[in-house]
Amino acid sequence: MASKEKVLTKADYRSAILRSYYLQNAQNYGNMQGTGMLNSIWPQLRKIYKGDEDTFKRVATSNLEFYNTNPQPYPFVSTLMLAMYDSGQNEDDVRAVKMALMGPLAGIGDALSQFALAPLFSTIFASLALQGVIYAPLMFIACLIGVTFGVRCLMGYLGWKVGTSIIDTLSDKMQALTDIASMIGLTVIAGLSVSFVKVNLALQYSTTVKGKEQVVAVQTILDKIMPYMLPMLLTYFVYWLITKKKWTIYKIILLLLVLGIGLSAIGLLKP
Repeated sequence: MASKEKVLTKADYRSAILRSYYLQNAQNYGNMQGTGMLNSIWPQLRKIYKGDEDTFKRVATSNLEFYNTNPQPYPFVSTLMLAMYDSGQNEDDVRAVKMALMGPLAGIGDALSQFALAPLFSTIFASLALQGVIYAPLMFIACLIGVTFGVRCLMGYLGWKVGTSIIDTLSDKMQALTDIASMIGLTVIAGLSVSFVKVNLALQYSTTVKGKEQVVAVQTILDKIMPYMLPMLLTYFVYWLITKKKWTIYKIILLLLVLGIGLSAIGLLKP
């Protein structure tokens, strides 16, 4: 898509950074942060697509899809997306970049906020509290909020700069960048699948080897053929239900609960 005249100002990007606090509003198991994500960039999308109601509705609806990342680095995504939308980039390219960044930024944000900042400030201000500093809890909250707010501002600024630089210098290579982003996203999804999706068969059979009876687990055989074969197949099955059969997340959760309990009860699956 050809570049168009930009309408967003620095004030619009600053507003998007502040509105990133809406990300986890209306979080649910249907689209997780999708509703909050659209809310965080709503005024800017309105401004970009002013006078083009059909395109605005299409872009807004596309940003209601499933999204789940850490809130602290999220402004990098929102400002980057807005810069791309504002320059008239293809909507599919914007979506590919958005989805590719979801997993990596979630890992970075979780490591920073939950495993670095929170333990660090907890140690410092818990020590002060033990020494009788009555304002230590408030100081802990103030420092944590202040630093994470600074992270949001920095990430938002970087997203805006990256977005504009990509458009200004690499617009002719956008398809290649989109393909790279898609591959990163697929790699993250594959890693999450084998890490969090667990399917273990309880089936076993007896066989005689050199005159001795041995019990062989079917799961062991499958793992030798292809490690994590069943988690991969289950993930693809869920993907098929979502994309082809248009199942909702709630129906899929119910189905998996029924299958998990039922197959475990009859001895086909084990924890």
